[in-house]
Amino acid sequence: MRRVYLLVCCLVLAACATTPPPPTLTPTPEPYQVALVMKTLTNPFFVEMERGARQAEAEFGIALTVRTAAQETSIEQQVEIIEELTAQGIDAIVIAPGDSVELIPVLQRAQAAGIIVVNIDNRLNPEVAASQGLVDVPFISVDNEAGAYKAAEYLSQQVDGPTEAVIIEGIREAQNAQDRRDGAVRAFEASDNITIVASETANWMIDEAVTVAEQVFTEHPEAKVVFAANDMMALGVVEYLERAGREDVIVGGFDALPQATSALGTTPLVVTVDQQAAQQGYTGVDYAVRLLNGQTVPPETMVDTLLMTAEAE
Repeated sequence: MRRVYLLVCCLVLAACATTPPPPTLTPTPEPYQVALVMKTLTNPFFVEMERGARQAEAEFGIALTVRTAAQETSIEQQVEIIEELTAQGIDAIVIAPGDSVELIPVLQRAQAAGIIVVNIDNRLNPEVAASQGLVDVPFISVDNEAGAYKAAEYLSQQVDGPTEAVIIEGIREAQNAQDRRDGAVRAFEASDNITIVASETANWMIDEAVTVAEQVFTEHPEAKVVFAANDMMALGVVEYLERAGREDVIVGGFDALPQATSALGTTPLVVTVDQQAAQQGYTGVDYAVRLLNGQTVPPETMVDTLLMTAEAE
């Protein structure tokens, strides 16, 4: 029995000595999974934002998922999207939130699960975020107040006597809507000729702006100046004015959508603000990748706004 045992051992040792060790395999790293969550794709502004994010995807070799709600007012749908992405274990979320407060709890849960969060376009309320534990979220946008001020100031400069003005606001719970309203108010109040007679919301939507414009001009038929907080609403106001045969009103917008810039000077629309949506989308993804790589990014980045007017066209 002992000789058999020794023979078997020798055979096993011989086999071990002649069999080469298995090759060492270097695993190919999986690309980062980054999600861009926007309000909608019915607004061309967000189509541009996605274009910038796709450019970053190609440059950085990540896998980009783009998710949007049906409308800019579909806040609950954005919440559901964040919940789904968190459950999937995405690496980073770049979000343009439809609301500055309502998205904070679900984003805090995503961050607590180890997901990087980057805020673009519309600022999440910093005080509420801090109170709920959502911290160290970089913000990328434009100075909405300053951009709206420039557009409303330009409108004020186009009149040479006492004139009534109207402001069409975005979603009132959104910080960027508040900032644009405040910028327009500041510019109009600085003018000796302008009196604000109405400030109503059309929730960023073109169809709603048509309805609001009809109501406002019925109540204030002497109004001659309108600042709309985005181009979709500005185009809705223009649609109403053209339908009503009003050629004595000038309109300003915000976003520099292709439909708006092509309308400058040929319709009541005379000014808009380019907030470089593609650059915001690109920078949001760029910052997400940097954070995933353990790098630091600025807590706040302001993209330049560019005033576009009929005179410049």
